[in-house]
Amino acid sequence: MKALVLESIHPTAVEILQGRGYAVDVRAGALTEAELVEALDGVSLLGIRSNTTVTQKVLESASALEAIGCFCIGTNQVDLAAASVRGIGVFNAPYSNTRSVVELVIGEIIALARRLTEKTQRMHEGVWDKSAKGSHEIRGRTLGIVGYGNIGTQLSNVAEAIGMSVVFFDTTDRPAHGNARRMKSLEELLSVSDVVTLHVDGRPGNAGFFGAEEFAAMKPRSMFINASRGMVVDYASLREHLISGHIAGAAVDVFPVEPKVQGEQFESVLRGLDNVILTPHVGGSTQEAQAEIGWFVAGKLTGFALEGNTALSVNLPSVATLPLTVGHRLGFLHRSVPGVLADFNALFASGDFNVIGQRLATRDDLGYVVTDVSAPIPAEALQQLRSSEQCLWARTW
Repeated sequence: MKALVLESIHPTAVEILQGRGYAVDVRAGALTEAELVEALDGVSLLGIRSNTTVTQKVLESASALEAIGCFCIGTNQVDLAAASVRGIGVFNAPYSNTRSVVELVIGEIIALARRLTEKTQRMHEGVWDKSAKGSHEIRGRTLGIVGYGNIGTQLSNVAEAIGMSVVFFDTTDRPAHGNARRMKSLEELLSVSDVVTLHVDGRPGNAGFFGAEEFAAMKPRSMFINASRGMVVDYASLREHLISGHIAGAAVDVFPVEPKVQGEQFESVLRGLDNVILTPHVGGSTQEAQAEIGWFVAGKLTGFALEGNTALSVNLPSVATLPLTVGHRLGFLHRSVPGVLADFNALFASGDFNVIGQRLATRDDLGYVVTDVSAPIPAEALQQLRSSEQCLWARTW
């Protein structure tokens, strides 16, 4: 069994994969489409972060690939539809780096409000500037959170704990935490926020979500933070509002185009502005978060490949399985059409074994059933399943 792990994923993931019997090929950087096609020959598990794009062409060529682990929050770098029709499970880490991102955002808010980047730069230049001009506390200021999911809600709690007032806007109906107030529209949030921070996902519909109109609607001398996705913001418009002074400062951790490897040249229209904090997509890059992500995603990959567990898969029907201690297990991923399960269960009606347990789920046009039985699955029954026109795969454990 072979696994390919890219983009400097934490060693914890490698240890888990090796511990479950995989030979692991570890590579520090991302791969191009052509490189990935070549590297996936014979590979059953792939681990990536945000800089590797898994296209339909890659998936079509990866005949041995069973699952992809995105060791990050987002999965938009994977063609999920193409993965689903091939029965390839995709997993991510939606919660593991939440705290790290929150702490970065809080740190950036304080650094911008206190003009710390400017202060430290002048000190390095030998200039002693003890002036309080332009330096403010964040206590009592209003933080506007756009996107109130896992990160947004935890940020809300921490910001309130240090004395900020919190408002939020989300297209999904989410309950308010603490004393946070829900805004009826993005425009309402922008009109009252001293700091606006984005925490939206990378779905195609969010491209260019925040641009000239939104920046113009922000309070004069407010601050802007983006630690979500680079493609959601028009950075040329942000630059104009920073130069004009309408926006007092900004912190940006994500960019539409990011270098693929360490040391590669970074380009942005925001470079050179002294009221902007630029960080290289490190919101979740703490040792604690990366270790947690490595443990979580590697566990999901091996649980799927070796036990048939699809819990928290982002593209396959979700069936949570327990480790198999007795008997034998059959997993059957199929197109969800009438009669498939009846034919499936008919295979067991004539066999010399008892069904110990069965779990099933559907998602979109796919169905997945896991059945634990007392005796080995006959080869002819397995072949009959695999020859069905509705079968994506049938596996035994």
